[in-house]
Amino acid sequence: MDPNQSIVENYSNPRTCFFHVLFKAAALAFYILSALFVDNFVIIFVVTVLLAALDFWVVKNVSGRILVGMRWWNEIDDLGESVWKFECLDQDSLARMNKKDSWLFWWTLYLAAVLWIMLAIFSLIRLQADYLLVVGVCLTLSIANIVGFTKCKKDAKKQIQQFASQTIASRFSSTLQSAFSVV
Repeated sequence: MDPNQSIVENYSNPRTCFFHVLFKAAALAFYILSALFVDNFVIIFVVTVLLAALDFWVVKNVSGRILVGMRWWNEIDDLGESVWKFECLDQDSLARMNKKDSWLFWWTLYLAAVLWIMLAIFSLIRLQADYLLVVGVCLTLSIANIVGFTKCKKDAKKQIQQFASQTIASRFSSTLQSAFSVV
């Protein structure tokens, strides 16, 4: 038996995991390697930001929904206020989510942000304000996903707790009703 095959089989959605990591790695790799081989800042900026934007979209709309059962977005209401919207699977579906998929999702989400922060520090040390701009855009997209999914996760936990409280209260109420109706 091939040892690599057993690793892939542990993931419920290996293709989604692959693309979740691919766009992060592509943006980081292109930025790092292009600094060595490409002299044109505009090309570096456009391609890196495009790859980071693709990563942002894939994480927010595809891999987040498939790997951790969550999706988020932000809307502006009629009063001009920013309103966060969250979608999350129900409690039973969340409990069935693959732990390895979830682990990969969260770790790569945070690891990519840490790597962009390190690249920002290098740009600051080298006094390269233009490259700091590229890193800043990519870091902003990465942090936006972290904030969105973290808020979504907290909202999901709150909904689960409310559901559990309501279920316990309704069962307690029905038990009391049945106890008094028998008498």
